[in-house]
Amino acid sequence: MAIHLRQVCLVAETLESCQGNIEAAFQTPVCHRDPDVANFGLENALFAFGSQFLEVVAPVRDGTAAGRFLERKGGDGGYMVICQVPTLAEQADVRRRAEANQVRVAFESDHGSWNIMQLHPRDMGAAFLEVDWDEQADMQGNWQPAGGLTWTDKAGAGIVSAITGVELSGRDPQRLAEHWSQVTGLPVSSHNGHPAIHLANAVLRFSYGETFSDQGLTGVDVKAPEPTGILRRAAETGLPAGPDEFRLCGVQFNCLGAAPD
Repeated sequence: MAIHLRQVCLVAETLESCQGNIEAAFQTPVCHRDPDVANFGLENALFAFGSQFLEVVAPVRDGTAAGRFLERKGGDGGYMVICQVPTLAEQADVRRRAEANQVRVAFESDHGSWNIMQLHPRDMGAAFLEVDWDEQADMQGNWQPAGGLTWTDKAGAGIVSAITGVELSGRDPQRLAEHWSQVTGLPVSSHNGHPAIHLANAVLRFSYGETFSDQGLTGVDVKAPEPTGILRRAAETGLPAGPDEFRLCGVQFNCLGAAPD
């Protein structure tokens, strides 16, 4: 099973302020806007981090799932872990394991050459898990949620080379990790003292969160040649920043140097 992390989605009360903070801290422009998210009462912006993407969505009408999430969370937060698999068979395997573990498919769409499958966050715990397939199976290039290849002319504009990790938090991190393991088909291991699942290009680590506001998709690890510049700009923008991390859109961004893993 080769599951690649391609995108992390955050949800914000308003898109403009979160987008401005991302552009300021990461020095990267919007690479794509998806008009189809309007069907869900949302607007969005995507940013290319190497061949992966950071997405922010915000509700533009009442009664959206994202709006209800914001109300429960009490503010902005992490929303989706979005992955790609090379074959339809691997996507079908995830679907079968999800069903066996009482995880509902929240949304699916078959575009012929591109299939979307989103697993319900309430059943997964912590976040949506989306597992997509497209016939090109290009894990470093074509990505339909970012407009195919239209994003590539902006990929070099940013200073982040990859998203290397995502933190998912809950009351019982080990149990949460085992549940995600049962759905993804990937084993639970350890990463810096936390239960973890290693995807093909990133690590999902599972941490403790006491309350709902502390739970969910709570952290993102990014790799950059000069992380100090990101942290400096984040602080100058007014974002809460520490020596190696800062908070943006309700999520802690951990800035890692570009040394080999």
